[in-house]
Parts: sequence; structure tokens; C-alpha cells
Amino acid sequence: MKPSPFTYHRAASVDDAVAWLGRHEGDAKVLAGGQSLVPLMNFRLAAPAVLVDINSLHELSSIRRTNGTLTIGALTRQSAVEDSGLVAEACPLLLQATRLIGHRTVRNRGTVGGSMAHADPVAEYPATLVALDGEIVARGPDGERRIAARDFFLTVCMTSLGANELVTEVRVPVQPPGTGSAFLEQSRRHGDYAIVGVAAAVTVDEDGTCRDARLALAGVGGTPLRCDGAEAVLRGTRLEETAIAEAASSSAAAADPTDDLHATAQYKRAMVEVYVKRALRLARARTGRVVAH
Repeated sequence: MKPSPFTYHRAASVDDAVAWLGRHEGDAKVLAGGQSLVPLMNFRLAAPAVLVDINSLHELSSIRRTNGTLTIGALTRQSAVEDSGLVAEACPLLLQATRLIGHRTVRNRGTVGGSMAHADPVAEYPATLVALDGEIVARGPDGERRIAARDFFLTVCMTSLGANELVTEVRVPVQPPGTGSAFLEQSRRHGDYAIVGVAAAVTVDEDGTCRDARLALAGVGGTPLRCDGAEAVLRGTRLEETAIAEAASSSAAAADPTDDLHATAQYKRAMVEVYVKRALRLARARTGRVVAH
């Protein structure tokens, strides 16, 4: 199929893009990687009157570390995140999530900001940012706005981003020493959309005590789900199997999945428990600390 007619504008600057979004408020879409938007347009599930192409805004393509924060420009390709030594060192969880996004050809075009703005609840990046207390930076006619990831995602493919705002970068805290992480997901085949995804990170002191735990789920609700109860179970323990099992059970109880073509809600909830256990065990092993099993 072909998309419905639209006006195309190649933005010359961030301010130019914001101006066009404001001029056609609610009827304009940003074109970055186009991996989600273009198929939706071809099936006429999306019919914007205006496309604002930001691919020439090279200032939005960067990865840098400053004062304990990893900052990634919105136009940064997912493959650039995958290849970045800085990301591998500062935030391994983000790298682990990236490697599960589609295939390399998809990641060559897909962008970090585009994944956030699209807000697919089964996507890897939103769950990762929610787990790490990341934030999204947006530019609008009134200037820059910083939005906590937990406040950014509202429901399926809906965010708190204004119709005249443009995502410019995302920020995540650098993972501290003694942290191990894992992003695991169940899908029918590698590269398919996840049925259930788990983002996990644990920080362990030298004596083996879990000082911090972060856990978020993808695919079991309209937005990524932060498992606060499970995190509380893990903190202060030595990440024994009993603690991991209790955290997995708590996560499954907190999940709110629905039936779809791929799996029933009951199956998804069962897989949450399985994959949380696997992710926490793998994260524990990656801490580099001696912990109880």
C-alpha cells in the first residue's frame, strides 16, 4: 500500500523543526529512522499531513559522558549505540537492550529518540530507561524540558510529549562499580517483537550485599512497568535464590498483560516469572562480586 498524500519538509535546525511542528500542531510527524512511522503510513494507520525530516540535524547524533550521566542524541542510530565503547563501559544494560532490537539492518536506521517517541510498550529502550531512572529531553517553543522516563510513557504509543515538541536527547545515569545487568526477552524468533522483556540491574557491595536493584518489564501493560516491590525484596539481601524467586513472583503479580495473537495473559505472566529469575541470575553473575547463590 501507499501512504496518503503529505507535505515533506527537511528541517534546517532544531528550532526550524519545532516551528513546523507548532505550525501544524497535531497534524505533523517527525521523520527520523522511519522504521515504525513509514510502515504505519503505508498501511494508512497513520496519515500525517506533514512530515518533518530531521535527518540532517547532525547535532542530535552524539554519545557523551558528563558528570556521571550518559547522554545520547535523539538522532543517534541504534547501531552506533551498539558499537559504542563508551556505552559498553558506562551503561552495559543499554548495550544489552540494543542488541535485541530487530536485526542489524533495522538498527542501522532506527534511532534512540524515535524509539522513545513511538513508545511501543514491547520495545527495549523504554523499559531500559524506566529501569535506570533515565530522562528524555525535549525542545518546544518555550524551550527545553526534561521528562523522567516514568512520567514520559502514558499508554500504548502515547507519551507526555507535546505535539509541538521534539525529543533531542536521552540521559541515563552511569552504572556504578559492582553493578551487573541483563536485558532478556522472549520472542518467537530472534528479531521478532518481544512477548515479554526484562531489564534488570543490581549493584552489589564488596561484601556481597545488594545495595541497589532495578527491574522493569516490557510487553505486560500499556507502558513499561517498574517493579518497585521486587526491587525492595532484593535490596539488603545477598541475592540468594530465595530472594530472586520472591522478586520474580512479585514481578509476575504486578504485571498486567492482555491476551493477543502471540500469547495469553496467563502465559505472559508465567514468562515474567521465568525471565525475571534468569535476568537477575545473569545480572548477579556480571557484578564481579562474590555473592551467595
